[in-house]
Amino acid sequence: MDTANQDINLNSPNKGLGTNNLSDVPVEGAVGNAERPLPPSLTEEEAEELRTELTKVEEEINTLRQVLSAKEKHATELKRKLGLSPLTEFKQNLTKGWQDVQTSNAYLSATSTLDDIAQSEAYKKTQETLSQAGQKTSLAFSTMGTAISRKLGDMRNSPTFKSFEDKVGNLKTKVVGGQSNGEEAQSPQETNPVQDKAPF
Repeated sequence: MDTANQDINLNSPNKGLGTNNLSDVPVEGAVGNAERPLPPSLTEEEAEELRTELTKVEEEINTLRQVLSAKEKHATELKRKLGLSPLTEFKQNLTKGWQDVQTSNAYLSATSTLDDIAQSEAYKKTQETLSQAGQKTSLAFSTMGTAISRKLGDMRNSPTFKSFEDKVGNLKTKVVGGQSNGEEAQSPQETNPVQDKAPF
């Protein structure tokens, strides 16, 4: 195939093919397609002029795309050499965006409105009421804690609890032995030799 006859437009449907081979084949959507009728308000000369202009504009668009792509690659290479990563750029964009927000009229207006609200009587009364409610709640919890402590103390001094405490003490003495009197505790084997022959 002769390379001089190849279509070099990368966006073309005829990409890489000789133009001689496709001269007889109508391409759908092609500018010079004879099957498409002209609008009634256009003459053949005007239509031809518009087709020529459209072809030029499409070529310019393709050229601009190529130039833009080359410029983007060059910018990326420069950023890489400068050590600017996409994350660094993102952080800078966020910082600049936040600064823009802080200096915007909407933000300044909202800040002013919030300051006005904070200085209003309704806000001060609400704040005072919430403060009093917090103090009362804190006092209620403190009172409840004191009442629970007192109830536990009363329960501990009750005859039922004393009886239970005595039973636990007796059980402890039986299990541990006379260690509290300075005597050495005997092992369970020495005190009950029958236990060695227990099935479990």
